[in-house]
Amino acid sequence: MTTILVTGGTGTLGRLVVERLRADGHEVRVLSRHAQPYAVDLREGGAGLDAAVEGVEAIVHCATSPRGGDEQAAAHLIAAARRAGVPHLVYISIVGVDVVPLGYYKAKLAVEKLIEESGLGWTILRTTQFHDLVVQLLAALTKLPVLLLPAGVSDQPIEVAEVAERLAELAVGGPAGRVEDMGGPEVRTFPSLAGAYLRATGKRRPLARLRLAGKAYRAFRDGGHLTPRRAVGKGTFEDYLAGRFGSESKR
Repeated sequence: MTTILVTGGTGTLGRLVVERLRADGHEVRVLSRHAQPYAVDLREGGAGLDAAVEGVEAIVHCATSPRGGDEQAAAHLIAAARRAGVPHLVYISIVGVDVVPLGYYKAKLAVEKLIEESGLGWTILRTTQFHDLVVQLLAALTKLPVLLLPAGVSDQPIEVAEVAERLAELAVGGPAGRVEDMGGPEVRTFPSLAGAYLRATGKRRPLARLRLAGKAYRAFRDGGHLTPRRAVGKGTFEDYLAGRFGSESKR
């Protein structure tokens, strides 16, 4: 049995990693801002963080925030891991962080570099976006009478449970460096994804394609966030919709 700390262990991905590791018989510590006994804000660090990492054999770092603070949080975690002599740090990142000049992506890439230069044993896994993030985006866009979609942009969503399974597998293995990316099973245009979402939810919206400006949009349009050669995911977007909204999503 291995003792493993999962940061962000109550989040969308982290809680599934925790469940998977516990199902495999490992002792898992859950770290988040409100999860006792390891309620820690990684952006602040402190004694609670040292207690959380003491004696663990691996850390799976899932905690993240698009609102900022990821680099500071990672620096605190790395410092605590060094003090405790933790032999393995596993980090979940995003396909395209080195290509798409988006603020959040830049922060994820900066965290990768911190980990690579940390002196710790490390493993980094990059994946494409989760199905639920695509749904969150489309749900927000359908609040308008016309569903405005970024022209020329595709996505490759992946099932979060598959990513959790892979992270759990990596956590109990030795440090592996940058492992192969994980992409969803299909590269889909946004009109295709939006059509599936509308059918699943019973909503009706006319679609309009909006051409945006900027380097980030150009990188998305060029597919910098996709990994078609690593389309290893099994669960499709329709599978996810069917599970969330009902069997009508399959039609």
